[in-house]
Amino acid sequence: MNKKVLIIISIVICVFNGCEWEKEGVETIKKEQLDTLFTELYEQGKFNGNVLIAEEGKVIFEKSFGLADEKTKMKLNKETMFELASVSKQFTAMGVVQLKKEGKLSYNDEVYLYIPELENYRGVTIHDLLVHTSGLPDYMNLADIHWDKSKIATNVDMINLLEKYNPELDFEPGEKWCYGNTGYLILASIIERVSGKSFGEYLSEKIFTPLEMNNTLVYRRWFNPKKMKNYAQGYVFSEHLKSKVLPHEDCDLKTVYLDGIVGDGMVNSTVGDLLKWDRALYGNSLINEDDKKIVFSSHKLKDSTETKYGYGWKITDSKIYGRVISHGGGWAGYSTYIERHLDHDKTLIFLQNNATTKTEIPSRDVCKILYNQPLEKPIELERAILKQYAGVYLSDKEKVYKIDFKNNELMFIVNPEVELKLIPVSKNRFILDRAIPEVTFTFICNKNGDVEKCRFVQVEKNIDKLLTRKN
Repeated sequence: MNKKVLIIISIVICVFNGCEWEKEGVETIKKEQLDTLFTELYEQGKFNGNVLIAEEGKVIFEKSFGLADEKTKMKLNKETMFELASVSKQFTAMGVVQLKKEGKLSYNDEVYLYIPELENYRGVTIHDLLVHTSGLPDYMNLADIHWDKSKIATNVDMINLLEKYNPELDFEPGEKWCYGNTGYLILASIIERVSGKSFGEYLSEKIFTPLEMNNTLVYRRWFNPKKMKNYAQGYVFSEHLKSKVLPHEDCDLKTVYLDGIVGDGMVNSTVGDLLKWDRALYGNSLINEDDKKIVFSSHKLKDSTETKYGYGWKITDSKIYGRVISHGGGWAGYSTYIERHLDHDKTLIFLQNNATTKTEIPSRDVCKILYNQPLEKPIELERAILKQYAGVYLSDKEKVYKIDFKNNELMFIVNPEVELKLIPVSKNRFILDRAIPEVTFTFICNKNGDVEKCRFVQVEKNIDKLLTRKN
């Protein structure tokens, strides 16, 4: 081999290695930034749980923060299992999609065909249940009024309550979007009746076992208790006891008497198993590309308004991040979240076993780190400053924007069921928690110091509105 060839090979090797070293250097910086972010959140009492961040399937940051059990002082570790709350919905939806693929049901089938007890709700389809456009009332409110709280309710019990009391639809199917839990309870029951298996058995056979999600199962601790070796207990903060307690110890009895319900929750898993789930969704082992287009697309109402919801996933599009699908959950002391950036193959998984007023889902800051964007650190503001910003604001088209002051924080009221925290990054500038693409609110005062306007900005969607405060 001549000298020129050797030189060329050496240059190629150096360039290649240089790229690898540069890539490793960037990953190291990201890891350090992520470690700093989560450590600070943990020290501030805002994060207690497990986090896993991956790029192209490679884990770049994974760590546990805090205790799994406050009484035994057992620490969390990477294999600790958490209840997923509403993050469970994506598995319920997948079960339905698989059954459709097998020709055992159709998305446009009316629900009563599979659940005859719900014949009074003709017109509600399986698709409506999947995307929260059914109009069915909240089963938790129905149980609160009519259920014997000394007993643990199941899906069958809730369906029987719907049949017996026949509450009216909140709206006609397909006319509005309203996130809720009733639809996914019914979907789990459809899975059971069509497959002939329990909800847990079906998911285990069709999803968890094929993907080797060995630490994932449907588990109801009160309805069917089992000995769990590495399990995170879910905690809330009790104001009168001034300590972390299990929800039922703070008089939240619905976490016990609704423990038999599956479909809208009750899948339990680990960050590692959820990464296996994430990787499988890029392939075709569970469903094909056509199926995935339906699952990961925003579906429309009858008037063509986008719901921004797929089958078990919230859908957003960003100029920087591309198509982002995500879902969060909150129940029985757990706060959970998974986010997948489909165009850039990035994965964020947060499983927390503390659900307090301080608990945060820091997806916004994690995304900024992953995409090499500058971080704006939250600051503390006095109650008086925060309270002055609360109020009703109007756009030039008379659209109403409501901001409330609750628990020493500002909350943006998206709708009666959804409130998002406004995080202060300066005295008058706030970032909307969990909003992708990023949304900012900047409050403007007049010469007398009274709040007069608010600037609402979402750069990636070319939204820049000046809102006027309503007196």
